[in-house]
Amino acid sequence: MYISEETLDRFIREDAPYLDLTTLLLNIGQEPGRISFASREKGILSGSEEAARILQKLGLKLGLLLSSGTQILPGQTFLQAEGTASNLHIAWKICLNILEYSSGIASRTRFLLDKARMVNPNISILSTRKMFPGTRELAIKAVVAGGGFPHRLGLSETILVFRQHINFLSGMEELAKSIPKLRQQACEKKVIVEVTKLDEALLLAEAGVDGIQFDKVPSEQLKHYVQEIRKYHPNLLLIGAGGITEANVTAYAATGIDAIVTTSMYFGRPLDISVTMKPLEINL
Repeated sequence: MYISEETLDRFIREDAPYLDLTTLLLNIGQEPGRISFASREKGILSGSEEAARILQKLGLKLGLLLSSGTQILPGQTFLQAEGTASNLHIAWKICLNILEYSSGIASRTRFLLDKARMVNPNISILSTRKMFPGTRELAIKAVVAGGGFPHRLGLSETILVFRQHINFLSGMEELAKSIPKLRQQACEKKVIVEVTKLDEALLLAEAGVDGIQFDKVPSEQLKHYVQEIRKYHPNLLLIGAGGITEANVTAYAATGIDAIVTTSMYFGRPLDISVTMKPLEINL
């Protein structure tokens, strides 16, 4: 996944719009040193490539770099660079923030996926668009690094009909009648509708939708829905969404749905990462 130079430059400007005043006044800016990033806990790494690019933008020379998606262990160093103390200090917190927040999302995604696949080996974990504004690129990359996938990258990408859309129609029956036309107009796109009731799902399945997304249906009830729908439409894509977290992801995966849509990977603490900076010994 490509994150633009403009975005990375913006991250640098946010934290160092002019200079590092402390390093300047201490008169240590030109001292050579090394920065090392290591995990304090087990997790899935993400954002390392972007951190490395920021280090290089600031004139630092990379030593060690592990890729996003790598499982890292407590005490394991995954990124190092060398250069002047001034540039090391500018890079420090910018890179740390990217690494900790991104790796937190990636680690939670992997945990959700592992729990879900214990009972449903083929299920997918999909992330919503409810990430904090301005963080979408890093968030999507972190989800993919953790083994998940974005549910929907934007409104222009897929046909996903919500209750809010149906409120502007005369009801579910009118929507069902419009499905053939939707499929004809956007023949390359899948048509998915979010519902809460079994009769709505069966009506839309008969109308020819590609998938049904169940919103906030309790897992035991959803299991019954899936069993009933599979009798008549065994290949219909079935998705569970709404309030699915680490606490109940296994129960939802066990319903037999094809995918789980969740926001929960975005909410939680960052992965705990340590940073050390030391002067380089100069051999004369």
